Formats: sequence, C-alpha cells, structure tokens
Amino acid sequence: MPGQNLINSQSTAPLVLASGSPRRRQLLSQAGLRFEIVESGVDERQHQGETGRDFAQRMAGEKAMAVSAQRPGAIVLGADTVVEIDGQVLGKPENPAQARTMLNLLSGRTHRVHTGFALARAGGLIERAVITSEVRFRPLSDAEIERYIATDEPYDKAGGYAIQGDGGDFIAGVEGSSANVMGLPIDEVLDSLRRHGMVR
Repeated sequence: MPGQNLINSQSTAPLVLASGSPRRRQLLSQAGLRFEIVESGVDERQHQGETGRDFAQRMAGEKAMAVSAQRPGAIVLGADTVVEIDGQVLGKPENPAQARTMLNLLSGRTHRVHTGFALARAGGLIERAVITSEVRFRPLSDAEIERYIATDEPYDKAGGYAIQGDGGDFIAGVEGSSANVMGLPIDEVLDSLRRHGMVR
C-alpha cells in the first residue's frame, strides 16, 4: 500500500532505478519502495523500422542492462515511455515548433502510450514487459496550445505533454493505466518485483 515500506526485508539485493525521470521516481516512492537512482546514459534513438512498442521494450532492457553491468549485485529497473500515433513515434520536443506540431497531431484524436520496463541482475535480463494505454485528447484550440508550449512542461515529456500536469486538461479519456502514461505501470512493476522477492 502507498506510504508503506514494501521492500522485502529478507532481500539482500538493493533496488536501482536506471532512470532520472522525476515521474518514475515519484511513482516508486508513492508505492513505498526504497531505491537508488543510476542513470544509464544509453543512446535513446529509435532504430529504422522499429515499432513504438518494440522501441520501448528495447530501451527499457538496454537501460537496465547498462546499469546492471555497473551494479551486478542489485536488481535494476529500466523503463522507457513512447507515444505513438499512426505508427509514428513522438519523442520529447526540443523547441516550441516541435511541441506545437505534436500537440496539433494529438488534438481531438486517440494515441497509444507504450511503457516498457525491464528487470536485470548480474548483467542479465530477468524480466521485461510492455504495457500500452490509449489516450484520447479533446480538440485543442491554437490559443491553448500556445499557452501550453510557453511553459516548461512539454519539453522533457514524450509526446510533448504531461498527464499529471497542465497537460492533463487536454485528456478526454484514458483506456488502461494512467500511471503507465506518466511513465511507469506501477501495478505491473510491483507484481514483477514481487515475483523476484523484492516486494512483500
């Protein structure tokens, strides 16, 4: 339950999050988990012909493996979130023009958010999965988009919006896990950690 310390006291392996994402850190902390943070530094470019789902899964695995090589005695959690519409992966906008293009593309339509997560130990993957949520945007006016891209919020978020921030006002509905859209399907991650003795 949130607020409780869920780490199994009999587990000798620390939990390491291979991500600097504030959203993932928040979700794990709210679940009562104790963990360290080690950023992976892996190249996060999509391969040619790679689907959004496969991209998210590969990135999660590579992040977990890279950090596991540095921390072989830990269980390492890697994760990656991808926004996909019409088969096109939307990354993190680097400037207002990119953010404007993404939000116009999402306006009034439904897109998919894939979050891959992976657990690694001693340099090897022990589990990985991809969870997909569908997010429906209401139609956005040009003025709403301009106000939003004038803030700092779009620029470190896949797809250029944050469901837990002001971008949540754009969302008409979510099918699946809202936490997944934030960046980590926490229920599925807890189930996975439980299978490996990290959570009671």
